[in-house]
Amino acid sequence: MDTAAVAFDLDDTLAVTRVDRATLLTEALREAGAPQRSREAYLQAHAENLTARSREPVFERLFAGVDDVDPAAVAEAYRNRVNAALEPVPGVEAMLSDLRERYRLGLLTNGPVVAQRSKLEALGWTDAFDAALVTGELAAGKPEPAAFESLLAELGTDASATVFVGNDVTADVQGAVAAGIDAVQVCYPGGPGRDPDAFAHIERDELAPELPRLLATR
Repeated sequence: MDTAAVAFDLDDTLAVTRVDRATLLTEALREAGAPQRSREAYLQAHAENLTARSREPVFERLFAGVDDVDPAAVAEAYRNRVNAALEPVPGVEAMLSDLRERYRLGLLTNGPVVAQRSKLEALGWTDAFDAALVTGELAAGKPEPAAFESLLAELGTDASATVFVGNDVTADVQGAVAAGIDAVQVCYPGGPGRDPDAFAHIERDELAPELPRLLATR
């Protein structure tokens, strides 16, 4: 079946931070007067709160039993630092505009509503997609099939006519494939290894020129 829609992950696929996330977390915790926690501990707490509205439950989990820590203040400090450091992968804004002339364009990103929607605002992408879903607004997050089914419903396309583009092996590639959607894995130095379940792999720095060519020959 011809491709009717192309959907994307957000973080580390279409946009990256100029400063690594571990450093941003360290700086935010220091600013909020909270004890330091590792990036790994944060990611675990984040994974347990994919359908939360904000990052407050993430930081409540990280600081359970610790007095004098305001999760809301920590969440705000971290959100502000991430958004200030966020930038598009080179060329993807023009790519998205061009692709939207030929395909339905979607976004499915894991995370709290406030955090992920604020990233789209910071990037100026609030109207860049025909359907932009944040798992904090859904009943399930990636890689659950229900998350991808919600995306397909919003796009109005069949799984077989949709391509999903993302960097995370479990959430993006395996999640999309399990939902019957062909996946393109975005690769970069220090990122996950290439997953054979993806039907194609593209280096992140080459995403803007290579993805349209790939879709045209699919």
